Amino acid sequence: MQTLFLNAAITDATQREPREGHVLIEDGMIRDTEARPGSAENREVIDLRGRTLMPGLIDCHVHVVASTMNLTLNAQLPDAMAVLRSLPIMRGMLDRGFTTVRDVGGAPYALAEAVEQGLAPAPRLVVCGKALSKTGGHTDGRPRYDTHDPTRWARNFGALGRVADGVDEVRRACRQELRQGAHFIKVMANGGVSSPTDPIAWQGYSVAEMTAAVEEAQDAQTYVSAHLYTPEAIERALRCGVHSLEHCNRIDAPTARLAAEAGAVAVPTLVTYEALAQNGPALGLPPDSIAKIEDVRAAGMGSLSILREAGVTMAFGTDLLGETHVRQSEEFAIRSRILPSAEVLASATTVAARLIGMEGRLGVIAPGAVADLLVVQGAPLEDVAILADHQRSILMVMKAGIVHHRKEV
Repeated sequence: MQTLFLNAAITDATQREPREGHVLIEDGMIRDTEARPGSAENREVIDLRGRTLMPGLIDCHVHVVASTMNLTLNAQLPDAMAVLRSLPIMRGMLDRGFTTVRDVGGAPYALAEAVEQGLAPAPRLVVCGKALSKTGGHTDGRPRYDTHDPTRWARNFGALGRVADGVDEVRRACRQELRQGAHFIKVMANGGVSSPTDPIAWQGYSVAEMTAAVEEAQDAQTYVSAHLYTPEAIERALRCGVHSLEHCNRIDAPTARLAAEAGAVAVPTLVTYEALAQNGPALGLPPDSIAKIEDVRAAGMGSLSILREAGVTMAFGTDLLGETHVRQSEEFAIRSRILPSAEVLASATTVAARLIGMEGRLGVIAPGAVADLLVVQGAPLEDVAILADHQRSILMVMKAGIVHHRKEV
């Protein structure tokens, strides 16, 4: 089966402006970006009449199993319920034009495999399995006076992470996640908002523990992603060889320069702090977590300027939980207040594809790339904020050559 898009404003982050042309799709791949118009057997012809044809979006920081803001309760959900609650979350992401997402804690490789087998409408999943945390760290969801085994929920589908203490336990946990199909390793290198007993500035892992995780990832030909906020934690992670820096809200200029020199990628997630502040209390975010929001929210916007001025590569991320997943596309509008539209678009396409190891295959419109495509009303290279209103701007979502969502084109 072929699809031929006629009269498209072909747009991706490898070019400064759109170009008019015809794009041929066959067997889930982009075959020709200079195709000749014409009908053929088993070919659907779609005349875009100058509308934008762009790559599918990539969100590099999601938790598709997080169906509630209270992550301790989420971890205790029966597996059958947790799985079924993840399905509308993933479908919503695909509806919004995200054809690939990187899950940084929770989703197992088996879920990614099920999506590839076509068992559920969902974005392509790149997963780390369960994120790793020390006792009392960001995935230790026990209330303060709970002294029961912190690993008792770790195998549950709804758990975002697992506790591993000491070099040997960290190595074993990394090897277990990698054996089970993890594409990369995630560690918690600072305290966090959604966990009950860890102040934001707490360091998550020692140098020896984090270095062990990096060694295990590198031995498996992949990398470590780290949840962090403060300059001290970011510097420690960089010294240990961590490649993907999540959040970075409180980064300072010297630390950002270190990140740039190391070739690390930052994944800011600003929309989640807006959502936590505005919706968290009503949606079950515990009081201990609510008290920590402003500590990182206020610094978030400034972090974009600091990272850009230092030359740090930034990928697109959102980190939404529970009912706030619907706000995913708002990240485009938030970033566009500080960053040029072309850079924001690249963060969700070419840069994101490079981070997940699919450079040239995703995030571009080029022969040989996967046919993950969006038809968009408007010009995102000029104003990327139009993608924030996905219901108005996104007219069609195609994943691997199959149309998932389509309005009148």
